[in-house]
Amino acid sequence: MRAEGEVRRGHEITTDAFPMATTAKTRAISVDANELIKTGTPNLREESIVRAGSEASTDSPAPATGGGVAVSGISPLSTPISRTAFAICVCSLAGAFSWSYWPTLTQLVEAWDRIPDYSHGYLVVPIAIFFLWVKREQFPGFGPGLAWGGLVLMAAAFAMRFVGTQFFLGSVDAWSMVPWLAGTAWFLGGRRLFRWALPALVFLFFMIPLPYGMERWLSLPLQRIATSTSCWVLQCLGQPAIAEGNTIWIGSHTLEVEQACSGLRIFVGILALAYAYLLFMRRGWWERIFLLAAAIPISIAANAARIVATALLHEYVSGEAARRFTHDFAGWVMIPFAAGLFALALWYGRSLVREEEEVDMRSIIGLERLS
Repeated sequence: MRAEGEVRRGHEITTDAFPMATTAKTRAISVDANELIKTGTPNLREESIVRAGSEASTDSPAPATGGGVAVSGISPLSTPISRTAFAICVCSLAGAFSWSYWPTLTQLVEAWDRIPDYSHGYLVVPIAIFFLWVKREQFPGFGPGLAWGGLVLMAAAFAMRFVGTQFFLGSVDAWSMVPWLAGTAWFLGGRRLFRWALPALVFLFFMIPLPYGMERWLSLPLQRIATSTSCWVLQCLGQPAIAEGNTIWIGSHTLEVEQACSGLRIFVGILALAYAYLLFMRRGWWERIFLLAAAIPISIAANAARIVATALLHEYVSGEAARRFTHDFAGWVMIPFAAGLFALALWYGRSLVREEEEVDMRSIIGLERLS
């Protein structure tokens, strides 16, 4: 009888405190308490039910959201939304992206087919999806509502598209896809989803061709460096090689180092490889800087090795064998070769700097204090 009085008194407090806002959770707790009284459940369990009912009754009533689910702790910059409205919003954004960026995507595919330096673009999107799949256990889910902060990034993407259209900068127009997708992730899932998807979205920059001026600014120095380095390696191998501009004279043959042989494709591939390594491997800040700095000499060494191999095939086999190697096999061989150089550089960097672990002698000797 004592437990029954406590249960009823707790139920009266909950219903009197908020007579017009009794939640479903409070009603469920009171029904469970009555069933426990009838079946003779121990007093300790009844007292916990009463306390739970009183705590639930002191909570403020859930606001009406027009069919949605109210969630506590919603950011003031977000708006709760029902599942149906959320699905409509996702479909609308997907349709708007497809309709707006379809010409840009078509131009990207044409550039991947036409320009050898950007033929790797077909691999970028699958690799970015693989990054998200690897981090699937850390997926934060979608937020309780729409986060309006994502509209800032979407507005920045719109500004980039406007500039690219006005000044005929196709690369800037394509670059705007990344902030648009990042803003969409923020808008639909909040900051946690934005931070989770950001590394994979940044990787999408590698599929977009550089502007012509920037491409020339990078290709011409790489072309000259590739010519001089390859000529020096051939001379070290005992070949009568002479560099004249971007042309290598070797014996009675000439090898023209064209812009397509400047190593820009290998350079971009090496940067992508370094970026992927930094994403998955937890290293110190000095190793990260060392890895990024090593991307330039490794790309130069890989491209020089390709030119040297082509020159030797042209000299000792045939011109047809040299052309087949350059156009068919070199692109597939040099990236693994560069990855091996990366591994060698990382091993060398770790051998230069050794980490030391501090050990407390008191924990080893077992003394409270060393005199």
